[in-house]
Amino acid sequence: MTASPDDVLAISQQLDHLAKDAPSDTVTLDWVLHQMNERAFGLFLLVLALPCCIPFLYGIPQVVALPLMFISAQILLGRTSPWLPTKLGARTISKDGLQNLADRAGPWLRKIEGISKPRLTALSRPPMDRIVGLGLVLFSASILVPLPGTNSVPGLAVVIISMGLLQRDGLLILFGLVLGTVWITTLIVAGATLASLLKGWIGL
Repeated sequence: MTASPDDVLAISQQLDHLAKDAPSDTVTLDWVLHQMNERAFGLFLLVLALPCCIPFLYGIPQVVALPLMFISAQILLGRTSPWLPTKLGARTISKDGLQNLADRAGPWLRKIEGISKPRLTALSRPPMDRIVGLGLVLFSASILVPLPGTNSVPGLAVVIISMGLLQRDGLLILFGLVLGTVWITTLIVAGATLASLLKGWIGL
C-alpha cells in the first residue's frame, strides 16, 4: 500500500501530472485510479478527499464520499490494491477540476512534504493499517452528514492520513486520526445534546 521514499518525493507534482495527462475534458474515477499504480491507495484517497476540505462546498463532497468510504473499507479489510465497482468507477471528474485542485492544493502539499519523513512506519503497514482504515471509513461517512461545514474537518483528516500513508509518516497518520476522532466525537455529542433539547421542548 505504500511505496519507497524515492517513489514519493513529489506528491504535489503527481497531482499536477494527473491533470495534464487527462485525455479528455472529463475523466472517470477508474481512469484516475489506474494512473496511480503502486501508490493508488494513498493518492486516490488524497484526490477524493481534497475537495472535501473546502468549507461550505456542496455536491462534490457527497459525490466522492461513497468512493472514499469504499476505498477506505478495502484498507480495513486488508486488500493490497484498490478497485471500484463499475458504477462508482464510472463517476466523472473534469480535467479543469483536477487542474484547479492541483493548483490550489499544491502549495499546502509541498509544505507537508517538506516536514514529513518515514517515522512510526508500523502505522502505514499491516496489521496496524487496518485500524487506520477503520478511522478512514468513519471520517468518510461523516462527510455525508447534511450539515453546513461538516465535510471540511473529516476531509482534512483524510488528506493528512493519506499523506502519512504515502510518506510512511506515522506521526501524520496519528495527527489525522486524532483530528478525525475529535470531530466524530463532537458530532455525536452535539447530536445527543440537540436530541435532548428537542425532546425536552416537545415534552413542554
